[in-house]
Amino acid sequence: MRLPRGVLVLGFGTFALGTDEFVLAGVLPQFSRSLGVSIATAGQVVTAFALTCGLLSPVLATATAAWSRRRVLVLAVLLHLAGAVATALVPSYPLVLLAQMVAAAGAGMFVPAASVTAAALVPAERRGRAIAAVTTGLTAATALGAPIGTVLGSALGWRATMAFIAVLALLALAGVATMVPAVAAPAPDGLRRRLAPLADRRVLAVLATTLVAFTAAYIVYTYLAEVFAPATGGRGARLAALMFAFGTTGTLGNYGAGTLADRFGARRVVTGAIALLAVSLAVLPLATGDFPAAVAVVVVYAVAAWAITTPQQHRLITLDPDAAPLVVSLNAAFLYLAIALSGVVGAVGIGLVGAGRISLIGAAVALVALGLSELGHRLAVRDGAPAPAPPAPAGSTEPSRG
Repeated sequence: MRLPRGVLVLGFGTFALGTDEFVLAGVLPQFSRSLGVSIATAGQVVTAFALTCGLLSPVLATATAAWSRRRVLVLAVLLHLAGAVATALVPSYPLVLLAQMVAAAGAGMFVPAASVTAAALVPAERRGRAIAAVTTGLTAATALGAPIGTVLGSALGWRATMAFIAVLALLALAGVATMVPAVAAPAPDGLRRRLAPLADRRVLAVLATTLVAFTAAYIVYTYLAEVFAPATGGRGARLAALMFAFGTTGTLGNYGAGTLADRFGARRVVTGAIALLAVSLAVLPLATGDFPAAVAVVVVYAVAAWAITTPQQHRLITLDPDAAPLVVSLNAAFLYLAIALSGVVGAVGIGLVGAGRISLIGAAVALVALGLSELGHRLAVRDGAPAPAPPAPAGSTEPSRG
């Protein structure tokens, strides 16, 4: 049975918006030189993008709670498009930061709304595959979007890369507006109710796993050009090939993880993925000086990192099905906070141990994530039944279905 067309369009939307986030790692050297800032400073654009996504995602979700999901998705793509166009045109580093924060606000709205919409368009037994189709758009952004953007940046400058991202956003806007059905996802009206799942320690443990695991994963990816500079020789084509290998195998790992989660359970898949992530990051310094070795280790690293995404969302929806929009939105917020944190940790790590060894910091952080994942499982077993949805405030109504 094929997934609905709307789910596939949502996957393309995450691809379009995700390309902005992931391509920055490929054009960081050009970006740094063009705007006259250091690599570590340039990397903070990634931090600003991710931090904006993480902080604004629940706020914007609350503000649009009464809207149909399609309306939310269209607004999200429009915001991202405006930010991408502004980034391509503004002349200075502070203005680029600001423009990317606008683009990030759109991404922070889109990804959780897309996941919830995709899950609502299929039967319960196919939720894992539907969510995987959406999050596969993010891995496809690393497989295709980021390498293409990196090549464009090397040949024509990073502003050409941003123009490419704007074109992708336009295509996503057309698809969402015409092919995604209007789906109403019941959601609480206030920010306090939206954050209510954080009071459930089972949910909090799973979200903490997302935060720590993706901090570990993104420490290397954010500074990929610097980490593998000896292997690539500073050549954009080689860096693009490395990113293509990362994205392609990550896409397969993510989609496969959704299928495995449906069959064997999300917790087992997450445990195996985080363990593999820790091992790959621990051996990564041995491969930074040789290109074939770099490709090999990046393949394993990518599969491990992206195999975490879908099962984590699956775990949260299973814990609290009635609050799926809330917990998925919170998971996206924690993921973006992890990316922001990884940019800071990576910058500090480069100063302390050098770019070639920052993956060792990531390996240690991944082990902490493994412990948190197991804690979340034990709490779920101990506490049993799904958490009740928080009570609706007096006088509230179901969101419109327009």
